[in-house]
This record gives sequence, C-alpha cells and structure tokens, in this order.
Amino acid sequence: MADQISSKKQQDLQVQYSNFKTQLQQLAQKIGDIEQDAEEHKLVLETLEPLPGQRKCFRMINGVLVERTVKDTMPAVRSNSDGLKRVLDDLVKQYQKRQDEMDKWKVREDRCRCCRGRS
Repeated sequence: MADQISSKKQQDLQVQYSNFKTQLQQLAQKIGDIEQDAEEHKLVLETLEPLPGQRKCFRMINGVLVERTVKDTMPAVRSNSDGLKRVLDDLVKQYQKRQDEMDKWKVREDRCRCCRGRS
C-alpha cells in the first residue's frame, strides 16, 4: 500500500514537473517570436529613417498591403515597436517568475526522483 502511495506521489510530481517545463518552453517560444518581430520593426525603422517623409512606402495592415508615405508610416511602426518591447519585458518577467516557482518547487519536493539532475 505504501508503494502505491509513493508511486502515485511520484507520478503526480512527474506531472507537475512536466507542466512546469512545458509552461517554460511555451513562454520561451513566445519570447523568441516577439524578439524576432521587434528586430524586424527595428530594421524597418532603420531603413525608413534616412528617407524623405513624402516618399511612398507600403505597409501590411491586417493582411492588406496599403500605400502610405514614410511620414505616415514611421509613427505607427515606432508605436508597434514600443508595444512589442513592453510585451517582451512582461514575458521575460513571467518566465523568470515561473522559473523561480519551479526552482522553489524542486527544493520543496527534493525527494522527487523525477527532477534530480535536471535543470
């Protein structure tokens, strides 16, 4: 009977550990995606910066390519870029918080064989 309880506890601990790892991987994936988008916005801003304000440029808005001027486009791209940076900061904080929770859980559940030797 004690073996069944111990086995059940080990299974529960393994599930909790897997959940922590999955959540961390999902957050890391989102962070990577947002970093890539932010880098693309930065590249667009660097490209448009030296151009005259009346020059034509094209921008994708909700899947539709629209013609605008550099002067009209720059504020929107800057705003989007700033928003991406804020989202990225929030996601990094969430990741660190979740990582800390997992580390505390691992210390608390030190008897767990499922997470020994893993990081």
